[in-house]
Amino acid sequence: MSDFSAAFEELLAALNRLEIPFLIGGSVASGIHGILRQTKDIDIVADMAPAIVEEFCEVLASSFYADAEQAALAIRDGRAFNVIHLKSAYKFDIFPAGKDRFVQSQLARRRYATTSIAGLENIEFPVASAEDTILAKLVWFRKGGEVSDHQWHDVLGMMRVQAGRLDLDYLGEWAKELGVSDLLGNALDS
Repeated sequence: MSDFSAAFEELLAALNRLEIPFLIGGSVASGIHGILRQTKDIDIVADMAPAIVEEFCEVLASSFYADAEQAALAIRDGRAFNVIHLKSAYKFDIFPAGKDRFVQSQLARRRYATTSIAGLENIEFPVASAEDTILAKLVWFRKGGEVSDHQWHDVLGMMRVQAGRLDLDYLGEWAKELGVSDLLGNALDS
């Protein structure tokens, strides 16, 4: 087992042990639902209560750099924080779920996948649905000034691979609410 896989499994075990609802999103999710590409980190959406942050960081302390104070501030402010595996220096970005309705919908729709992508060796974990990954990528594309080829190609790759299986009503409803209906329309036209 690679250092990366071992680090990922240890992080998953900590989240599961503390019963923190979570899912894997970002490029790992888009690679599962679409076309694989290299990624520098793993994005994790976690519904982590501020009261559990210190214990979470303590559980990881033997193998990860995890600053409980910085993590608590990030959760309070609704922004991501990261934990870094000491042996491999691999970074995991953790995005707090908060009360965001879309994020809560993503958590409710997550499904389990077993994959060997991105250097992971047959590890099972919860992943965002194809629709939610497309929507999240469109939101990030818009926030980034609509210039990220990576985000756009991830969206198009998922749409090609998942053609005929996507819940277009769900995509349309959330795209409207998230302010990315025009981007979804462009992606569907592509």
